[in-house]
Amino acid sequence: MILLVNVVLKNIFDLGRDFVWPRPDKCPRCEHNTVWGHGFVDALFDGFNAPLLLKRYRCPSCGCVITLRPDTHFSRFQASIETIRLSLSSRINKKQWIPGPSTSRQRHWFNNIKKKIAAYLTNSWDKGIMAAFDHFLKTDQVPVSSII
Repeated sequence: MILLVNVVLKNIFDLGRDFVWPRPDKCPRCEHNTVWGHGFVDALFDGFNAPLLLKRYRCPSCGCVITLRPDTHFSRFQASIETIRLSLSSRINKKQWIPGPSTSRQRHWFNNIKKKIAAYLTNSWDKGIMAAFDHFLKTDQVPVSSII
């Protein structure tokens, strides 16, 4: 299970295992009142030349493994939500991709949100791609994931 927490990636990079992660008050699955430290897992993020260590916890009651992840990024995405939003906005308004992330990644995000709009909001969605992006965020969906 992934819990999003408000942390700064630069601090995680600088401190590594010494970074002080917030401890969940209880297990999000079974609500047991204690979770144990369960080590770290490597995660890649744009702008860093080495993996960052994300803290994991484990519930002794149900066995759930909880990974803490920065709330600035979608699960399984290396680019920040703001970078993805900027890329989509640039493509729509300026007809060009932003510098930084590869063109193929940006095209992947753009095509996936169009597929999600067609699948969930129907082809009659006339409020635009950025409004759909915000709509999916409000409904706790990753707007640019390939999962439909």
